[in-house]
Amino acid sequence: MIWMLPLTIVVFLIIRRISFKVKNPLFNPLVISVIVLIPILLITRTSYIEYVKNVKIINDLLPYSVVALAYPLYELIPQIKARWKSIMMITFTASIASMVTGVCIALWLGGSKEIAASVLPKSVTTAIAVTIASNEGGVQSIAALCVILVGTLGGIFGHQLLNFAKIKTASARGLSIGAVSHAVGTARCIEIDYNEGAYSSLSLVLCGIMTSLTAPFLFPIMIFIFDWF
Repeated sequence: MIWMLPLTIVVFLIIRRISFKVKNPLFNPLVISVIVLIPILLITRTSYIEYVKNVKIINDLLPYSVVALAYPLYELIPQIKARWKSIMMITFTASIASMVTGVCIALWLGGSKEIAASVLPKSVTTAIAVTIASNEGGVQSIAALCVILVGTLGGIFGHQLLNFAKIKTASARGLSIGAVSHAVGTARCIEIDYNEGAYSSLSLVLCGIMTSLTAPFLFPIMIFIFDWF
């Protein structure tokens, strides 16, 4: 099935080109590409396992693409140095808020501790999220799914919410999107505004680090409080 990899790339590039002309946030290249590819796989009777095996190189490139997002940061070093205290406070608050809201909603809806642990790292990039979820007793596949859903929703609706809230500063928009929508949201930020994408990339990295450091302490506390009430 050597056609799977080139087909995936071609479909995404075509959809992405169309999205530039459509300019509708609902026409997200990632989402639309999946919608187009699923019927093709069903018609050709291609299993998901077989498909993933043949496009593995795309998944392998994910860590490098995240590292590549550091380049825009290099050009904003003076601004970052001048605002580092605010940036650290914003990303720390966003990291804690993302974990608390996810776990609380999961538990209030009747989810188990295992599900709560899977939802815990929903707002950081997949590689970090699955590790955190696994360490806290969660399910890696559910954690990855939550990351994809959150990233996709942020990429589609994030800027609409910021526009509705009349938040126009590139730094504020970028930091907020990167904090909750990781790489998918950051890619969308870069398409809209280069500086916004740089701040989103910075937020993505910092929130990933802070979530990794605080999750092992915060999650048991949240479980204890919920059980106590």
